[in-house]
Amino acid sequence: MSQSPQAGSMSAPLHRLLSQAADAVQGVREGKSLTELLGRVPADLRPGTQALAFTALRRLGAAEAARQQLAPKAPPARVDALLLTSLALLWPDPEPAYTDHTLVDQAVKAAKQRAPASAAFINAVLRRFLRERGAIVTAAERSPLGAFNHPAWWVEKLRLDWPAQWQAILAANNRPPPMTLRVHAQRATADDYVKRLAAAGIAARALGAPAPQAVVLDKPVPVSALPGFAEGLVSVQDAAAQLAAPLVVGAGLKPGARVLDACAAPGGKTAHLLELQPDLQLTALDADATRLTRVQDNLNRLQQQATLKAADARQPATWWDGQPFDAILLDAPCSASGIVRRHPDVRWLRRPDDITALARIQAELLDALWPLLAPGGRLVYATCSVFRAEGQAQLDAFLQRQTDAKSHAVPGFTGHLLPLADNGLQLLPPLDGFFYALLTKP
Repeated sequence: MSQSPQAGSMSAPLHRLLSQAADAVQGVREGKSLTELLGRVPADLRPGTQALAFTALRRLGAAEAARQQLAPKAPPARVDALLLTSLALLWPDPEPAYTDHTLVDQAVKAAKQRAPASAAFINAVLRRFLRERGAIVTAAERSPLGAFNHPAWWVEKLRLDWPAQWQAILAANNRPPPMTLRVHAQRATADDYVKRLAAAGIAARALGAPAPQAVVLDKPVPVSALPGFAEGLVSVQDAAAQLAAPLVVGAGLKPGARVLDACAAPGGKTAHLLELQPDLQLTALDADATRLTRVQDNLNRLQQQATLKAADARQPATWWDGQPFDAILLDAPCSASGIVRRHPDVRWLRRPDDITALARIQAELLDALWPLLAPGGRLVYATCSVFRAEGQAQLDAFLQRQTDAKSHAVPGFTGHLLPLADNGLQLLPPLDGFFYALLTKP
């Protein structure tokens, strides 16, 4: 799901796309990952389905608040998912993808195929929504769910963590992200690649420091349209994620340095490390053997080599050879609360106790990996989260437990990076939310 949904074709019949998107919305409401659900969609329908599903999930709270007014008794899940998807797509939008009439007509057609007895109900509810849209929208947005399109517990957690920025973070989560690229450092500069894109009719700009390889496109395009993508000249990666590898490498590790990417899949940061310093002895570790195939695919496209191991990083006895690492990147499992705009299902899948459970795993990973770091080595702890429990609070607790660890502040890199324009990185547009910490061992 790294490619923006806007890059996909919408040429398939709308009623088929609506039905597929409704299936995705229903699956997310039942606890399934959108990535997994989209993988089941026929290839010719996937881009359009993704675009509709992304929009529906970004507006799902408002759509639910509206449906509760229009039909207080929820219809069967299959019908409700189509109704919610349609309401989300009919929500006021300065640039709607479809006319109101077309959407209602096609939603009814989809209903006739997926739940024939519900077609009249769907038609009546959607037409009432259009007649009373202003009043229904106003009433829906009086509730936190309708106003912010996030669960109430998520809204409250952000409010407590970021009292001055929480509303801006929520608003940013509901906007589509830019498509950002990372140019292979050994093959071209960002400025060079911007010129190559321009020659291909694709408008873009280089971002500059602190992400000198980053290029952001004016409009998303399929990766197949990117010059040199298949040959490994460029990868898709948000600018915030591009800060990890420079923190690990620093001013340069010794030739042949042993480096561990402890939670490597899908491999973007693994590849970036090798782009910055190709002579590293890099071990890419991940607990999920299936996801490691994506790491290998990335390395193959970029013509890079690393040692891949499927194992739980918390259990070094099962995979470590006893030789210390000069540097470790721990991009730890987290809530993904910083990348909601790219993964709009995350907010609906997470539960409040997930944060506590994930924070415990993060602490276990830090404690297990710290002894594997050589004296004088560096460990970079990263999460794509905006919650303090997974960032600064996690770091503070680790420093209490490991008194030999020293934390280093690197302006523009470490600390909480919020998905806002005012994120301390003045040359960057709004980026994904991340937390970075740089730790060294004496």
